[in-house]
Amino acid sequence: MNDQYYNFKGEIPHYADESLEQFELFKLRHSCEHVLMQAMQNIYGKDAFYMAMGPAIADGFYFDFDPLNLQISEADLPKIAEEMQKIVNSSLPITRIEVNLPEARNMFKDNAYKQEWLDEIETSGGKVTVYKTGEDFIDLCKGPHVDNTKEIGPFKLLKIAGAYWHGDEKNKMLVRIYGTAFKTQEELDQYLWQREEAKKRDHRKLGKQLDLFTFSDLVGSGMPLYTPNGALIRKLLNEYVEELQSGQGYTQVWTPQIAKAELFKISGHYEKYKDDMFRVHSNYSGEEFYLKPMNCPQHIQIYASRPRSYKELPLRYTDFAMLYRDERPGELLGLARVRSFSVDDCHIFCREDQVDAEIDVALAMTKKIMDTFGFAYKYRLSTRDPQHPEKYLGDSKVWDKVEAWAVKIMQRNNIPYFNGPGEAAFYAPKMDLIATDSLGRAWQLSTVQVDFVMPARFNLTYIDKSGKEAPVVMIHRAILGSSERFLMVLLESYAGALPAWLSPEQVRIIPISDQNISYAEKVKAELDKNGIRCKIDSVKERMQNKIRQAQEFKIPYMLILGKQEESNNTVSLRYRDGNEAKDLNFEEFKAALIKQINQKNLDIKLL
Repeated sequence: MNDQYYNFKGEIPHYADESLEQFELFKLRHSCEHVLMQAMQNIYGKDAFYMAMGPAIADGFYFDFDPLNLQISEADLPKIAEEMQKIVNSSLPITRIEVNLPEARNMFKDNAYKQEWLDEIETSGGKVTVYKTGEDFIDLCKGPHVDNTKEIGPFKLLKIAGAYWHGDEKNKMLVRIYGTAFKTQEELDQYLWQREEAKKRDHRKLGKQLDLFTFSDLVGSGMPLYTPNGALIRKLLNEYVEELQSGQGYTQVWTPQIAKAELFKISGHYEKYKDDMFRVHSNYSGEEFYLKPMNCPQHIQIYASRPRSYKELPLRYTDFAMLYRDERPGELLGLARVRSFSVDDCHIFCREDQVDAEIDVALAMTKKIMDTFGFAYKYRLSTRDPQHPEKYLGDSKVWDKVEAWAVKIMQRNNIPYFNGPGEAAFYAPKMDLIATDSLGRAWQLSTVQVDFVMPARFNLTYIDKSGKEAPVVMIHRAILGSSERFLMVLLESYAGALPAWLSPEQVRIIPISDQNISYAEKVKAELDKNGIRCKIDSVKERMQNKIRQAQEFKIPYMLILGKQEESNNTVSLRYRDGNEAKDLNFEEFKAALIKQINQKNLDIKLL
């Protein structure tokens, strides 16, 4: 990809190669961030703070700065935004200027943060560019930007937060201002509505409200603990995936949580991924172990445990084991970013001529599961970062082959996709599914990878028809991806109101009085017999309070049972959204509910 698509950090926006329209939005936001810096200099003076960095990001932009003695709070944001609007209205030209390294050093001689960026540019041998806005503002930047401030659309400053320099808690804490910008006011208003709605649907709040998971400082940050309700949802999700994949000849394996460092040295994780892995030291043998960050190296050892014939292939190993990655404390966020998690992992060992058929099965299975949850999606073809070939293992010709092959796979399956340079794994390109939730937010879930590199590093082979050894191909596949992230997406997309088949409690039985408890127990026994999860609320409290509590727990169905229902063997049904259906024949209700659960319908309406 051309340099212009990168921000100064070398990061690639999630949408960078998706479309020209998105690229223009990226330029607009990047330019708005420069206007933010300029406005702050106008208000507080150039010597009041040190500029550090400020990229455009997927949903806006941010600006990190060292405040020195400057005191700033969110109460100051309207004043800063007002000054920004004056700059935008002034129609100032934004000019790219190429300078030599000594000139740049002198321009930012008092700014240690800019000097550090210049050190990186000097090491990489890249060009040094600055962008000038009007006559009074200049910053070290790789771009891109719009040509004039008048091209910047409606914007909004969102919040102030702390951020460590380079995201490293060992560095100084800087101040970060978040903002966003769009081409039209309508788009900005939609985003702000979405943002407020997302706050209401925050999975951390819902997880506590619905009693699904918790965190403990004594266990460690980023390590969720699941209550019976949360563990049940995980189990149901895993069982659904297993139901589908076992029907396609996938078989489960189980592997240890740790492995010797030597395993990861051969796989390449030790070289490319060690900083993100937890190290374990044996007090007795002195050996170095690591908690596994993924299952593939251990699955490889199962395959390599004995010679394999072409007649055995493909072999499809699935694994729901726990994985561990050492995320930075400042980046941990509920279930969205954790240190312990599990993946519906699968590794397929096959001949090269079997790859297409295996991929097609995996993509079809993924489609069925995404349709079950009602997620729209597209794929990102995650390829190498052309500026940093040192990040990847293997022959570049093999990478060229697999990246071209992935395009053909997408086209053959009529799957819309966009390019994601720099998003590949260090051993293979990826076909990553990007799902869209009910608020229009995008999440990476499923992935499929065709891998020649890791099998070659472990010398994995099979005996072909002629009796000779031939190299095996490895396919990495996950559908839900991380169970933690998927549960987070479900909770926020459905606002906690999960489909009936996933709800820990599917029916709350509410007898109107003590005289109706025996009928309630009879109804419960019949539902229990059919595997329907239900409870009786026999607490001495007003019925409306009981209904409200059931609604707060997002229970799909409430059965209100009184004298009339008992006499007629009926139930009065109340849905969690407040709709009602009275005097339903109990047997008809039960049959409709069983059908609804078995079909995994999203809509909880029954009759």
